[in-house]
Amino acid sequence: MDTEQFHETVIPLRERINFLNIPVDIVPEESLPLVINELVQSKEAKNIVLLSLWDLLRARGNGEYRSYIMSAALVIPISKSLVNGAHFLTGKKVIRHMPFNFIIKLLILLEERELSVYLLGGKRKVLKKTENNVRSTFPRLHVVGRYGGNFKKQDAGFIIQAIKKAAPSLLLVGKGVHGEEQWIARHTTELNRGLRLWCSDIYDVFTKKKRHPSDFTFNHGFDWIATCLQNPLYVLRFFPYLYYKVLLLGYWLFKREKPAQ
Repeated sequence: MDTEQFHETVIPLRERINFLNIPVDIVPEESLPLVINELVQSKEAKNIVLLSLWDLLRARGNGEYRSYIMSAALVIPISKSLVNGAHFLTGKKVIRHMPFNFIIKLLILLEERELSVYLLGGKRKVLKKTENNVRSTFPRLHVVGRYGGNFKKQDAGFIIQAIKKAAPSLLLVGKGVHGEEQWIARHTTELNRGLRLWCSDIYDVFTKKKRHPSDFTFNHGFDWIATCLQNPLYVLRFFPYLYYKVLLLGYWLFKREKPAQ
């Protein structure tokens, strides 16, 4: 019997594409636990980026931030406009993930393996409440430390040493940290191995100070409306959005997309 009849096609868990010279990972929902588990098992430091459209535009004009994204182990798209644009240029079906749901799935996987997390950033009261919520929701996940944001620059060395000593499986960073997401990039060689992830408002969502969008709202791309209602200045993003549309048209006309490195 011809053994070729039984040849099994291996479907990759994820695919990295080049979108406007920025890497973006296509990770189907069903593959997400396997991809995260692969990262967790690694003995190296792994940065995860939740990439919005505004992050992508910032990376194109900021060399430091671009290098951070280029070296990330996983780049998850979170903007409707981003995934639509990537489909327009590449023809690929890019999967969008809600940040809150992604982080919950990550914490579930870490808890199943009885691993650990360190919480950095946010206001102290909010961070304390977040720790209590995480401990009650994920009882087998070890919270090995926390430190609020807005700390003094001279305290950074002490905080990094505390994180290294705690050796968390995940360093979860929220707003209030100087440099925001680039704080991870600037100190990546000083931190221990493990996963690092930045999400600006994750602690406010955990403590219900801020609501995350419903699945319906997020899946249909209406989450930007709530953002504009909370901060009317966000309407000014119309101008970089218009630039983005022009950029898409330019790349489409000149066929500048190349495979990601």
